Amino acid sequence: MKRVFALMLLAMFSTATLTACNTMAGVGKDVEKAGDKIEDKAEDCKDGKC
Repeated sequence: MKRVFALMLLAMFSTATLTACNTMAGVGKDVEKAGDKIEDKAEDCKDGKC
């Protein structure tokens, strides 16, 4: 019974960890896109097109 309980805990922990990794990867992509837009706007302002 202890073995089954330990395996269930391991499965739940693994699922939570993998889900968190996918979520953080998505957040990283969103932040990168926002940074690209800010960088483009800064370049436009630097050229006098604000």
